[in-house]
Amino acid sequence: MPSPVSEHPPHAVAVIDKHEAIHAAVQAWCGQARPQIPFVGGYFSAEHFLVEHPDCTSSPVGVVVVDIHNASDRADFTVIDGLAELGYRVIVYTNSETDDVVTAGVDHGAVTCLVKSEGREHLINAIRAAHSDAPYIGPRLARAMLNDKVIRRPTLAPREKEILLAWFRTDSKEEAARRLSIAPSTVRTTLQRIRAKYAATGRPATTKTALVARAIEDGIIGIDDL
Repeated sequence: MPSPVSEHPPHAVAVIDKHEAIHAAVQAWCGQARPQIPFVGGYFSAEHFLVEHPDCTSSPVGVVVVDIHNASDRADFTVIDGLAELGYRVIVYTNSETDDVVTAGVDHGAVTCLVKSEGREHLINAIRAAHSDAPYIGPRLARAMLNDKVIRRPTLAPREKEILLAWFRTDSKEEAARRLSIAPSTVRTTLQRIRAKYAATGRPATTKTALVARAIEDGIIGIDDL
């Protein structure tokens, strides 16, 4: 059963996985990290998680570690879509080693994707990066992007483009959020995801100026849009 959330500070971690052993492992790793990473609980489905945490703005959970394979062992990327839209920072944690699953996780809104064979260190580093808005590219995701000889421009969803442009036109994430009537955490999560996509293609954009340059280079926006 998930543990009570009231005792945990903001930006704690939860895990959604059909295997209880993964819940226990992530909890133990978070407890062994220095400094420790607050762990809220383990859930067997996104539905169970959302019963207790329907709103990111009022939940102590900032990062959700998710296995996107359902009970039938099929990849269900709609789980990521829904959690990311609510403002949660999603880390895909999967047994799948295939390039398409690893890259699709990021395309669907995850801040990064790790395979379980990559172990504790990469997961803890990814969780810390998610809390800091820094992109994190693990070995398997990096290899998947290297194997892709065609895509060198990230695919941004219409909502991502809308949030990106609103941020370009304002002085802060908070002001961009007010203009779009969304939570600031949604703006932060979306920008982090966009930066992760650029980093994964080998074209990092760690500053606002760099991100503007990348967006213009790729035709996502024009000079007149600013």
